[in-house]
Amino acid sequence: MTMPGNGFDGTGFEDGESAVAASLVAGDVDIEASLRPTSLDDFIGQPRVREQLQLVLTGAKLRGGTPDHILLSGPPGLGKTSMAMIVATELGSSLRLTSGPALERAGDLAAMLSNLVEGDVLFIDEIHRIARPAEEMLYLAMEDFRVDVVVGKGPGATSIPLEVAPFTLVGATTRSGALTGPLRDRFGFTAHMDFYDPPELQRILMRSAGILGVQLGGDAGAEIARRSRGTPRIANRLLRRVRDFAEVRADGVITREIADAALAVYDVDQLGLDRLDRAVLSALIRSFGGGPVGVSTLAVAVGEEPSTVEEVCEPFLVRAGMIARTPRGRVATAAAWQQLGLTPPPDAAAGGIEVRVNEPPQGLLD
Repeated sequence: MTMPGNGFDGTGFEDGESAVAASLVAGDVDIEASLRPTSLDDFIGQPRVREQLQLVLTGAKLRGGTPDHILLSGPPGLGKTSMAMIVATELGSSLRLTSGPALERAGDLAAMLSNLVEGDVLFIDEIHRIARPAEEMLYLAMEDFRVDVVVGKGPGATSIPLEVAPFTLVGATTRSGALTGPLRDRFGFTAHMDFYDPPELQRILMRSAGILGVQLGGDAGAEIARRSRGTPRIANRLLRRVRDFAEVRADGVITREIADAALAVYDVDQLGLDRLDRAVLSALIRSFGGGPVGVSTLAVAVGEEPSTVEEVCEPFLVRAGMIARTPRGRVATAAAWQQLGLTPPPDAAAGGIEVRVNEPPQGLLD
């Protein structure tokens, strides 16, 4: 994302970027780092996960050992990376960061493991995307704190065991179902991060506003929180965009009216839907009569990749009750028709077919 400072142009985003995308975009990393909580006491929301994690870490410190390996799952933007950093801070240990896609070969992982010192915390983001050879090496490292490095090829290859200092692995994933059973079973503690309530997001926004030096009124904070899709990353991003608007077009103080005007500029409506969300709903209803229609066809209709529609738009639209996923495809609910100012047909809630709770794998829907 481009930070529109004095050169505010009314959009502030590169092509394809969205103010309400939960994934990290360009420009987020450094600013997010300054807004991250540094301890479990500072972490807002996720009370159950915080309580459980506090017990795990405190018990390990009382025993003088390393905690069990920790798996954090949940949609992007809910604080998994922040929680991993807090684990290292609470243990007084160093944090080593990497990601699943970066570990393409077993040697990549072996090099990282060999540099760990006792008590280190190794954080692997998107751990479900780790390459299979590296994953198999990770099994042994997690269980026995050693790795077997194969030297040479063919009949003359030899395996050299290397000891690894006791460490704690913190894995983060947005798709826990994509983890293999053997890898999942090696985590001693697993936690799922849930979406946040608006009051929790408002507290996060007030804390972030204090760090950024922004004057944020309570009503304005509540309004931004309500449009943030239950995601702290989106809430903080919207706060920064509203701050830009307030500094350029007002006196820098964020009121409810300023927040409304700023979010209108960035195409974020009262429910948190952006331009692409509304385009998907419009295509589904106006082009396909409310469905059912496959996600690939829907993506062509709005000029986006199927993965963008499926991973960026669809989760929130389903959670908001505007799209239903059925064995025959996506259908618009009555709420979607009403959102576009249209009168829903009698069968709009189910798209003319039965909506099932247990649905087939994703690939069968297209």
